[in-house]
Amino acid sequence: MDSTRAWPSVTVVSPCLNMGKYLNETIESVLDNLRPGDQYFVVDGGSTDGSVELIRAKERSLSAWISERDDGYAHALAKGFSRATGDILCWINAGDRLASGALDLARQSLERTGADLIFGDDFYFDESNRVLAYSRGYVPNLKNAMLYGGWTPLQDACFWRRSLYEKVGGVDPDLKFAADYDLFLRMALCGKSAYVPSVFSGFRRHAGQKSISGSQKYREEREKVRHRELTRTSGTAIGKVVRSLWYGATIRWRVHVAQRSWRRPDLVGEPVANLKCDRYWPAPADRK
Repeated sequence: MDSTRAWPSVTVVSPCLNMGKYLNETIESVLDNLRPGDQYFVVDGGSTDGSVELIRAKERSLSAWISERDDGYAHALAKGFSRATGDILCWINAGDRLASGALDLARQSLERTGADLIFGDDFYFDESNRVLAYSRGYVPNLKNAMLYGGWTPLQDACFWRRSLYEKVGGVDPDLKFAADYDLFLRMALCGKSAYVPSVFSGFRRHAGQKSISGSQKYREEREKVRHRELTRTSGTAIGKVVRSLWYGATIRWRVHVAQRSWRRPDLVGEPVANLKCDRYWPAPADRK
């Protein structure tokens, strides 16, 4: 990025509910990425596990924080983003973490590609902060993969312009499970998206995780959202069915076949904190 130009500012929001065991790592990973002019909001849903005390101890480094009962993570996000003034927005859930250099690469990538929304790769890691797997977030066309294939990009590796967020009406606070799919689908349909082949973040797998325990409800809510947008999309009913069958098969192939060739088993077990925002596929030995 041109050093004579001002860096685009970023607003990060972290929704939180009783995640005190991991919250400090999340906050520190974000703070390490911030530049002057950036914002960081932590929106707690009324935790009772010591999270509030931890947040209060960090409040001088935060733009603001709140702890009150809410109607779920989407409601928390809506409250946080309503205060955002950054040019670029993203969220990182309590328990997850941003990779070192992630926000700078996001700024550079949005400017370089001219995109309104970028999406990339992440790592899955465990409760001991060790890498479980590398996850590549690539699809050639985000809009079609989402609308017809029901695919969702890696939420923690997505960054978008605030102007696009406001244009689509923001996150829907009434959704309980698939608010990420809903928001990213509406933004993909309305703006220009681009894949950036770098790991931006880490997604923690832990006991009681809502994305695991509520997977069936997530799929049901996602399909309602997808059907809503399909009815608004031009084209014949037969054409939409054919596209859905094609992209559905493509996404299944991507998940069950292609993902195997993208694995980085050499990174499994590595401390996730040691892995920076960088390109991890192809593996260095495979690059020409």
